[in-house]
Amino acid sequence: MTTAPSDALALADFIQEHPRLVVLTGAGISLDSGIPTYRDEAGNWMPQPPIQERAFLQEPATRRRYWARSYYGWPTIRDAQPNGSHSAIAWLEAHNKLDLLITQNVDGLHQRAGSSNVVDLHGRVDHVRCLRCDALHCRNHIQSLLEEHNEWPQRRASDIRPDGDMEIQGLALDSITTPLCPNCGGDLRPDVVFFGGSVPHARVNACHQAIEQADALLVVGSSLMVFSGYRFCRRASELKKPITIVNTGLTRGDSLAQTKIQTPAGPLLTDTVALLQE
Repeated sequence: MTTAPSDALALADFIQEHPRLVVLTGAGISLDSGIPTYRDEAGNWMPQPPIQERAFLQEPATRRRYWARSYYGWPTIRDAQPNGSHSAIAWLEAHNKLDLLITQNVDGLHQRAGSSNVVDLHGRVDHVRCLRCDALHCRNHIQSLLEEHNEWPQRRASDIRPDGDMEIQGLALDSITTPLCPNCGGDLRPDVVFFGGSVPHARVNACHQAIEQADALLVVGSSLMVFSGYRFCRRASELKKPITIVNTGLTRGDSLAQTKIQTPAGPLLTDTVALLQE
């Protein structure tokens, strides 16, 4: 085994004892796919807080900043491949050991690994929505529009964010032409919930219903610092559902969990699935 045997055994036992399992994942689960997290192990932002919902909707300069940074950052998200954690969770679903997967991530890697019963709590960055007509577009097509209408200096990918945003310095943002809807010419936004925005009620209600019907909650790779995910941990605790958290750093839900495992998720979940297959 590549992890502490006791950790994998404990997690395998937890899964076996709770067949109606809800899994909640965060940015830490995609780290092995080359997509960094927003926070360090102490729960602090790194390197800077992301774009806020209100600023994107109200400020053209913020939209120019987002699309410029996203132009450089999108290829990292587009080309990322599912890792062992994603594959292990897809295996759990395929073998009826998982009722619902709730992910705070917007990278779509769970679906690419084979998971289908997924609530994308914060949306998907590979989709772009029109603010005027609500049409949905493929992010790759929008990348082509950005390339067509702007000149982009060569840059090395660095400081990528989990949503495809990338830190850039020295780019003249005032000259950026933002993409417009091919259908109606309206402004576009990534089909995600920015920080400071609200998760659609239907998604939240579906997750709450799953928590209420579940035997237990497993959290993987999330600091739970954002309320949109933490609320499900809190709800499970109110309902006296057992909670196991797999995360290498501190989380907001540590005091609510019966078990905290700080082994890296990829090796742990891979070894856990191997035990479940024996």
